[in-house]
Amino acid sequence: MRYLMTFSYDGTNYNGYQKQPNKNTIQDNIESNLSKIFNTKITISASGRTDKGVHALNQKAHFDAKDINIAKLRKSLNKLINSDIYIKDIKKVNDDFHARFNVLEKEYIYRINLGEYNPMDRNYIYQYNNNLDISKMKKASKYFIGTHNFKSLTKASKDIDSYERTIYSIKFKKKNNILEITFKGNGFLRYMVRNMVGLLIEIGSNKKEVASVLSIMEAGNRSLSGITAPANGLYLKNVKY
Repeated sequence: MRYLMTFSYDGTNYNGYQKQPNKNTIQDNIESNLSKIFNTKITISASGRTDKGVHALNQKAHFDAKDINIAKLRKSLNKLINSDIYIKDIKKVNDDFHARFNVLEKEYIYRINLGEYNPMDRNYIYQYNNNLDISKMKKASKYFIGTHNFKSLTKASKDIDSYERTIYSIKFKKKNNILEITFKGNGFLRYMVRNMVGLLIEIGSNKKEVASVLSIMEAGNRSLSGITAPANGLYLKNVKY
């Protein structure tokens, strides 16, 4: 029997989603407790990994296990797992469903505080604490829309088959000095959202020109695109199948 979970987590105290030897990770915490419930080793496969300090509002992962009452499973798992992880939903899916390979769209949010430093939000909103020219950032973001090679905005790796991804939309919303940027696409490479945000911040702070986005992307050189925005402002908002 294959199950699909939807869950949220505060990534502050974790070394990212993906399990690593001798590291505290989201995946390891969920897997170890599922294994206790089913009394056998359970492995979960997520829609994708998130890095250290990144949060999720609706992460998705599937796993295989024997038939069980879903409501009781969810209740038991939420009792066992760490309190900064919460299982929102579990449902049965077809045996050929895959949480990563069947993704049609992912949505990420990045939050930036343009106002005064707020220590209470330091783990959840990037404390930039300066003004940004949002109109320039909006113009620059249009260069990301569509299907492009994003090699300049990710960590190069021999394991990556293609650097091509499609961005459907990028939207900006500012309220009470909090700038929220929402990215929708068919998938995102490692650090890609944070690198896009970093480049937009450099443009919004007049360190780079709006039109520089085009030449940076064409170059395929990560060193040209500038800073990587901190992990704490990033949230995986949703995954669609």
